[in-house]
Amino acid sequence: MRLFLCMPLLAAIPGIAFAEPLTFDAALQRARQEAPSLKAKALGANAARSVRGAAGALPDPTLAVGIDSFPVSGPLAFEPQRDNFSMARVGVSQDIPNLAKRHAQQARADSDIKAAEADTAVQARTVEVGTALAWINLAYAERRLAVLDDILSGLERVVGTTPGAVASGGARPAQTLAGRQAVAAMQDRRSELVSNVARARATLTRWTGDPAPEIAGPIPDFAVDAAGLRAGLDRHPTIQMIDAQAGQADADVRVADAGRRSDFGVNLAYQRRDPRFGDYVSAGVTVSLPFFTRSRQNAGIAAAQANAGRVMAEREASRRALAADLDADIADHVMHHEQWMRAQSTLQPLAEQRVKLETASYAAGRASLVDIADAYAALADATITTLDREALVTADGARLTLTYRSGNR
Repeated sequence: MRLFLCMPLLAAIPGIAFAEPLTFDAALQRARQEAPSLKAKALGANAARSVRGAAGALPDPTLAVGIDSFPVSGPLAFEPQRDNFSMARVGVSQDIPNLAKRHAQQARADSDIKAAEADTAVQARTVEVGTALAWINLAYAERRLAVLDDILSGLERVVGTTPGAVASGGARPAQTLAGRQAVAAMQDRRSELVSNVARARATLTRWTGDPAPEIAGPIPDFAVDAAGLRAGLDRHPTIQMIDAQAGQADADVRVADAGRRSDFGVNLAYQRRDPRFGDYVSAGVTVSLPFFTRSRQNAGIAAAQANAGRVMAEREASRRALAADLDADIADHVMHHEQWMRAQSTLQPLAEQRVKLETASYAAGRASLVDIADAYAALADATITTLDREALVTADGARLTLTYRSGNR
C-alpha cells in the first residue's frame, strides 16, 4: 500500500523511468522523437516557413509630418499667420518594388524552406545512424561480457581443483599460483568489458534520452545492396541539401537581376494653411532610375552567378566523396565478413578444442595448470575476436544501409 502511494511521486522525479527495454526499432523511434539536435533543425525549418508569408510583400508605408514654407527672415519672419505660404503637412508614401524583385524574394523564401528541410533530413540521418551503431555496440558489449563470464567460470572450476591435486601429489604447489594469476588476468579483462558496456550504454543514452537504457530483441541483420546504394546517391540527403543550396543561389541570381528594373513609389500629402487661405492636396509617383547597371547591378549579378557555380562544383565534389566513401566502406565490409567467417569456422573451434584437449591431459597428469590457463586465455581471445568481427560486420551493414540509402527509402 505504501509503495502504491509513492508511485505518482516517483514518476514525477526526473531521471526515474519505468520504460520497457528498447528493441532496435524502438531505439530508433525514440531517438527521432527525443534528439535535441533534430528538434533544433525542425524549429529552424518552422522559422523558415514562418518567414515565407512576408516574402515579396510590399514594405510598410511611411508617414511624414512637417511644416512647409515657414518664414525665417524678412518682414514676415516667424509670423506665418500673416502670409499665405506657410502650411502644416501630413502625408503617406508607399514604396512598390518591381514585380520581378518581389517574385524573386518569394522564390528565395521557398528555397530557404527547402534548405532547412534538407538540413533537417541530414540531421535525422545522423541521429539514426548514431543510434543504430550505439544500440549494436551495446548489444555486442553485453555479449562479450557474458561470453567471458562463461570462460572465466570454467577456468575457476579448473583452478579450484588445484588444492586437491597438490594434496594428492598430482600437481606442484606452485601451480596454484599460476592458476590464481590466470584468473586475475581474466578478471582484469572482465573489468575492461564492464567499462565498455557502461560506455556503450552512455552513448545510447545520448541519442535516446533514456537515462538507463536496457536493450532487448534480436540484433538486426542488414543485407547490403551495393548496387542499389550506388544508384541512389543522387537522392542522398547530403546531395539533396546541396541541391537546396543551389536553389538558394539561383534565387539570389534572380533577386540580383531584378535590381536592374525600376522600382516605384506613390505619395499623398495634405497641406493645411491659415483658415483665411485654402488647403492643398499633393500626390506624386517616384520611379527609380538604374542608370549605372554596369558598376552596380551587374556586379551583384556576377557575384550571385559565381556563387551558384560554386555550389554546383561543391555538389559534384560531395557526390564523388560520397561515392568513394561508399566503395571504401563496402570493401571494408567484405574484408570484415571474410575475417568473421574465418574466426567462426577456424579460430574459435580450434581454441575450444585446445581447451578440451588440455583439460583431458591435465586430468591424466600430462599437462600442467599453466597449459590449462594458456588454453583458456586463448579461448577468451578467440571468442571475443569472433564477436568483435561479427560486431564489425553488423555495424558495417547498419552504417552502409542507413548512411548511404537514398532519401526516399
